[in-house]
Amino acid sequence: MKILFSSLPAHGHTYPQLPLAIAAKAAGHEITYATWETFHPPLAALGFETVNAGGDMAGAFTEVIAGRDFQELTQEEISGIAMRVFGDILPRAAIADLGALFEHRRFDLVVHESAAIGAAIAAKLAGIPAVGHGISKPVALDHMPALKNLLPDLAAEFGVAFSERTGFGSPYLDIYPESLQEPAELIDRRVPLRPVAFAEPSELPAIATSGAGKLIYLTLGTAFGNPAVLRAAIDGLAATGNRVVVATGPTVEVAALGEPPANVTVLPWVAQAELLPHVDLVVHHGGSGTTLGSAAAGVKQLFIPQGADQFVNAETFTNAGAARQLLGADVTPEALTEAAKDVLADDSITKVVTALAEEIAAMPSPEEIAKRLPEWA
Repeated sequence: MKILFSSLPAHGHTYPQLPLAIAAKAAGHEITYATWETFHPPLAALGFETVNAGGDMAGAFTEVIAGRDFQELTQEEISGIAMRVFGDILPRAAIADLGALFEHRRFDLVVHESAAIGAAIAAKLAGIPAVGHGISKPVALDHMPALKNLLPDLAAEFGVAFSERTGFGSPYLDIYPESLQEPAELIDRRVPLRPVAFAEPSELPAIATSGAGKLIYLTLGTAFGNPAVLRAAIDGLAATGNRVVVATGPTVEVAALGEPPANVTVLPWVAQAELLPHVDLVVHHGGSGTTLGSAAAGVKQLFIPQGADQFVNAETFTNAGAARQLLGADVTPEALTEAAKDVLADDSITKVVTALAEEIAAMPSPEEIAKRLPEWA
């Protein structure tokens, strides 16, 4: 089959979908990947044809923020900006770009990550079957009022049916473990899919595989880097006496964090999927890629959420007894030291984390789901 995969141009939106795209290619399908050109290099390296489509996410945020300091925006302002970008600007760009593509090229199936709303609408308009691919915990639109108002109107504008319960009526590949969802939250036409971490290969730092004590991994992901939070976390985690690896991500310069303690290694980028099997505790923002990758690897987690779906992930895992969280003003070096030590020593968290890893391992693999793709075409 000829399959078009599409995602928004961000690590947290593209990388969760790549294991299925890789498996589909290995199964003999012809893969074209549509996203903005900033994400084409890793896709081309995987052997996918790439198509520039859907708009530049970073550029869209810059346009809407209009010169204001992101760190000084309120949570309500950030939410409004995100909803405009995800619910209006990027969908319209994808509908235009993919609509033009579908006029002269035929695909048997479109697989789009759940936030790539424009790809879903463009597929419907072209009469191409589509499959949605989850990237996080499915959350009712009641929790996202701005998006709840935007989506039905956007779909109606293009003459496409949409409902809160069934979305666009396509099968939905759900990478979030069922035990962490209430029965009423489970999406119609849900198909479980094991979350598999993806990372561009790179050499692990020496501290990851040698040295005394436990290994703690600290990251705020690729979009919500905050130097002040990272500095506080570095000081707090260093005080545990354990080894600490820090990935600053593309939004924070390593030099901005100063000279790290002797037991801390700070890097701009770490191959997270390769690092997690060596880690005892992940202290992070709560992005779904890091959350589910850590859960699949059976690693304990301490959440310090910064925005977007991170608060939902943190609350979900904390309520399940699989993690702990620190919020807002509670994210101090002293609190992080104490919380990290407590989580590492907590046997009850160990039991929940182990059971969760077993549940994820039992979910259908990308290779298994790739074999089912023809039935949805």
